[in-house]
Amino acid sequence: MDGANQTLVQEFFLLGLSKHHNVEIALFVLCLGIYLIILLGNSSLIMLSILDSNLHTPMYFFLSNLSFMDIFGTSSFGPFMLVNFLSVRKTISFPGCAIQMYLTLALGTTESVLLAMMAYDRYVAICNPLRYTIIMNMRVCVQLAALSWIVGSVNSLLQTVLALRVSFCGNNIIDHFFCEILAVLKLACVDISLNPFVMMVALALVTLTPVLLILISYIFILATILRLNSAEGRKKAFSTCSAHLTVVIIFFGTILFMYSKPKAKDPDSDKLIALFYGAVTSMLNPIIYSLRNKEVKAAVKKVMFSNRT
Repeated sequence: MDGANQTLVQEFFLLGLSKHHNVEIALFVLCLGIYLIILLGNSSLIMLSILDSNLHTPMYFFLSNLSFMDIFGTSSFGPFMLVNFLSVRKTISFPGCAIQMYLTLALGTTESVLLAMMAYDRYVAICNPLRYTIIMNMRVCVQLAALSWIVGSVNSLLQTVLALRVSFCGNNIIDHFFCEILAVLKLACVDISLNPFVMMVALALVTLTPVLLILISYIFILATILRLNSAEGRKKAFSTCSAHLTVVIIFFGTILFMYSKPKAKDPDSDKLIALFYGAVTSMLNPIIYSLRNKEVKAAVKKVMFSNRT
């Protein structure tokens, strides 16, 4: 299409569930509660990791990064979405949409890579315990965490630039709660065949590769655990991985469900699934690590007891 016939889009309208205002009110209450739990749960884990010297380990360093991602990731769209639930005119500026799309993509990708780094940490702790402190020193931990952030940022920058360089021809109604990249690309009036191709390549690199690394790590971990003579030793070794393994299953399981399920006849169903994927997984992470980790429970008691005295 000739550039002279294209209209410059300066803002987007977010459709959300505008036709179901009562449902949006209910979603506002539900999502506000979820968002507050995300802030409280993840910030508490970060503070515990700082205050309790027993948690100054690689595992909790990575967990603090994960908690920060969950806070920052949901904050990139959560507050704005909550305001829009109660607004009649649900708009977002073009730069605001670009920033929102970049942040959600970057933090989702970073979490995927970081979970692989955490699996490597568990592999070293169980399969090579005598050299654990040497291999997983603070310098290595910082480098692994930085690599996760860099991979997430570069992938998101590429995807966002490719998405925003297309022409929208005046069509500016996004059928979603926030600037989700696939919903934005539906507005394009030019050929976008490059975008799905790049997205599939990126999906293979930043999702399938971490899954493969996690799978390999746990194969070695399981083999090491089964070779232990003591049943108590096997139980203790597995308990150090259970929280991380649960988070991995929820995170990648929901991604697999979203991309493999048949497209719903009602588009609102897909929007709600994407919404709860972004919010509920971030809420569950601190809950899982709190319920399934004795060290976190002990740290909570220690901090509460010290405050009372």
